[in-house]
Amino acid sequence: MDVSPEASSLAQGLRLIRLVTDREKQGRQLLGVSQLAAELDMEQSRVSRLAQELCDLELLERVDRGPFRTGPRFFTLAASLNAGWVQQSRAELEELVSSFGLRARLSVRDGVRVLLLRSSSNNSVLGGFAKPGMVTPVWCTGAGRALLWDHSPKDLESLLREVNFIGVGGPAAAHSAAEVATLMDQNKPQGYVLAAEEFEHGVWELAVPVRAAEGRIVAALSVLGGRADLEKAAPGIAAVLRSASNRLGEAATVQE
Repeated sequence: MDVSPEASSLAQGLRLIRLVTDREKQGRQLLGVSQLAAELDMEQSRVSRLAQELCDLELLERVDRGPFRTGPRFFTLAASLNAGWVQQSRAELEELVSSFGLRARLSVRDGVRVLLLRSSSNNSVLGGFAKPGMVTPVWCTGAGRALLWDHSPKDLESLLREVNFIGVGGPAAAHSAAEVATLMDQNKPQGYVLAAEEFEHGVWELAVPVRAAEGRIVAALSVLGGRADLEKAAPGIAAVLRSASNRLGEAATVQE
């Protein structure tokens, strides 16, 4: 059976997206047009046209003619498939805003990255640039380290082996898997992550994991503010976050 040009383009575009996303999940070096063409065994001109079309659709993105990475539209579409408990999280996030006046987020892990699924309505305040599909490092964010809560030092070393820590994160960011493990050990007794200026200068993030009924971590729930907002109030805010995460975890379990 003959394959139409449209079907062929779709299949090749999906292969291209799959290659880019798989390399990001694994924390491997991102690729440009010529390298993608070699990996896919396709003509460079063909890859260039497909990649540009995918960038126009925001399924891929490219900054300053650098390597390609997954675009924001891809993650927005992925998040929309999780209609149940992710949709329910909107009310939980707004309740956190009402209680504490802090920005709130629901995030998931994809390899060495944290993907933002939802953010609260006050995210438009100064510094609140996040939108669904935003990608941040897993090792130097509160949400990221909450998503790593069950990882042993050996697991962390394996996950972060190829990560380039240099120049990433804020003044208190970890610079090795061993430093991440040390931070996690400090967090475990208190039962929550408090990341003080690990990703951005002046920004503190308090986070807890969201667990399904069998104990598997499916997401992280977090709030962001400054030192004055979180340093002393952290235990009380964490208790509220845990209650909200328990409700979301129950909902995620029911809807699986």
